[in-house]
Amino acid sequence: MHYSSDFLAAHAHLREAAQARRDGLLQAGLYNEGTAGALMTSEYSSLDNGLSASQAIDMLRREAADAETIYQSYVLDERRNVLGTVSLRELILAAPDQPIEQIMQRRVICVATGTAQEQVARLIREHDLLAVPVLDELARLVGIVTCDDALDVVVEEATEDFHKGALITTHIGNLRDATVGLLYRKRVLWLVLLVFGNLFSGAGIAAFEETISAHIALVFFLPLLVDSGGNAGAQSATLMVRGIATGEVMMRDWLRMLGRECGVALALGATMAVAVASLGVLRGGPEIALIVASSMLVIVLIGSLIGMSLPFMFTRLKLDPATASGPLVTSIADAVGVLIYFGIASQVLDI
Repeated sequence: MHYSSDFLAAHAHLREAAQARRDGLLQAGLYNEGTAGALMTSEYSSLDNGLSASQAIDMLRREAADAETIYQSYVLDERRNVLGTVSLRELILAAPDQPIEQIMQRRVICVATGTAQEQVARLIREHDLLAVPVLDELARLVGIVTCDDALDVVVEEATEDFHKGALITTHIGNLRDATVGLLYRKRVLWLVLLVFGNLFSGAGIAAFEETISAHIALVFFLPLLVDSGGNAGAQSATLMVRGIATGEVMMRDWLRMLGRECGVALALGATMAVAVASLGVLRGGPEIALIVASSMLVIVLIGSLIGMSLPFMFTRLKLDPATASGPLVTSIADAVGVLIYFGIASQVLDI
């Protein structure tokens, strides 16, 4: 579908004007940032109760120049309470003298001015809405959030989750224009913290020096095993973070998800254990193969459970679950993997 340059310019002008109005609301302190009140536009099309279809079309024709959209209109009473909603298509197809009360949809999905913008975007996506009306504390219509605005929220939230998944503290804006100093400040905090977190892996290796000295072949498999646990955990964390963010998974689902993750992780770990067992025989004999295979199974299981559980724990603590993915899960899984691997090796080799 092709649009004229005049149409695109007019659309861009409307978007800029709507954003300017929202910025004005924020600056005035009327609504908190991140809420439907701050995201909404007051340029909506409304119809008076008692109009016929032809009268409604005439009213929309007068409002079209100032409205954000006229494809969906809201039928209001004298107190601006929403009685229903009617589409432009329904008005055009109706008989000219048919009352709009007979064609409007009385069940209207609405949100309050304090509703989180993520929840507004989710409602628009789930119900395939052109816009959602925003009501004040007296249930009066004060604005609408359009699907275009909801799309902006989805993109913004997805970008924020990607950054948090990589443990970048806050959004850095346009990456192409970001300065070296800005990129450094946004990335250095968690990287430094994880350096000290990785000391636990080093401490675990130091604790098993005798085991390593007696069977140097064990060192060959160390990166392979701990990386496998970290990768499995990162996969689980990513799935859980996305599920929690979209509302597909709730806190009450943790036990059910835990049982399912155990089954999946055991199957994955067993498959990977078989894959590395033959390599263990070649590098160190049957005992090393047994250590490597059993360690792989346990490490993948534990790493997956860590990755699945951390987003739930962060949600319980009122923190963003996106922070639980990526480097954080990998660092924890690495330290646990070292202890599991050399602990199993010490038991099997009786050292």
